[in-house]
Amino acid sequence: MKAKRMKEKEDEEYEKPRKKTTKKKKKRHLFLKTVIVLLIIIVILAGVLVGYVYSKFARLNHDEIDVNDIGINVDAPEYKGYLNILLLGVDSRNNTYEGTLSDSIMIVSINQDTNDVKIASVYRDSYLKVGNKLDKITHAFGQGGAKASLTAINTNLDLDITKYVAVNFEVVVDVVDAVGGIDMEISDEESKYINTYIKEINRVTKHSSKQITKGGSYHLDGVQALAYSRIRYTSGGDYKRTERQRTVLNKVFEKVKTMNLVQLNNIADRILDEISTNIPTNEILYLLSKAASYNIAGTRGWPDTETGIKGYQPAGVWYGAPVNLANQVKELHSYLFEGEEYETSATVQSISDLITKTTGYK
Repeated sequence: MKAKRMKEKEDEEYEKPRKKTTKKKKKRHLFLKTVIVLLIIIVILAGVLVGYVYSKFARLNHDEIDVNDIGINVDAPEYKGYLNILLLGVDSRNNTYEGTLSDSIMIVSINQDTNDVKIASVYRDSYLKVGNKLDKITHAFGQGGAKASLTAINTNLDLDITKYVAVNFEVVVDVVDAVGGIDMEISDEESKYINTYIKEINRVTKHSSKQITKGGSYHLDGVQALAYSRIRYTSGGDYKRTERQRTVLNKVFEKVKTMNLVQLNNIADRILDEISTNIPTNEILYLLSKAASYNIAGTRGWPDTETGIKGYQPAGVWYGAPVNLANQVKELHSYLFEGEEYETSATVQSISDLITKTTGYK
């Protein structure tokens, strides 16, 4: 009898840990199931988010351009670690870019090692090789869109830019309004001309922005900022105008860097339909992810020296001849790609000689 009770006790002691192990297994299985469910939910949400982002950027006017046919000189230098983008401000009042001029032409160079950004405005009246003849660089876009602009810039300046972004007038208005406006000093001279542009932009965009009657400190809305950037009849002419454009771009960029995702989403909703580009969506997202770390390290106009000429196709029209192109290109490379070695290519030298022969300016 005693042996039987001992046996039962042993059996009882044996069963206890088995029951605990079973409970642990059940808890472990429950935990694993919970983790798996959470992972599935995360994957689904990530998929929805990615799909949402890609559907949003699908609203961009995406362009396909053959990078083998945009004037990249085989002798042009290859600067590793730089991303160069051609930014074109198109003189268009709607989302159609055909047959319009590029009123603003900027080379945006991003040093991907330091995150420094340098901007060079190419003066729209610069007398360069466009297609098969010498012409104003602004006419390239009207003749063949972004592809013709890329070709002309690469050919004349020994660059290898393959990516572009084109925006129309309304993008500037919408972006400046979306960031809450920008602070700007308006000179008395600028105040004499700005209201003509404000009236025109109000009419085209259906806004009702106020006029600016005298010089001073102002908080500009989108219409006023665009009007400011279009002024070209003050002292300095087009040189000063491109400086204003870079100033507006810089101020907008600095405000965008401080904005949260909701605010950035609101900006995207306002402007995506008005932008044309050949940059793939995944690259755009990568650039946006790094935007806060970018630093505008310098802005300038190009060429540094131009001599005005008249009488070329048609007579009486003003052109700005680089003096001389070969030296100006060398100086531009020194600015954009500081510390890099560059020697003028035979292509640029031949265009430079042609400009000198045509204009007489050396």
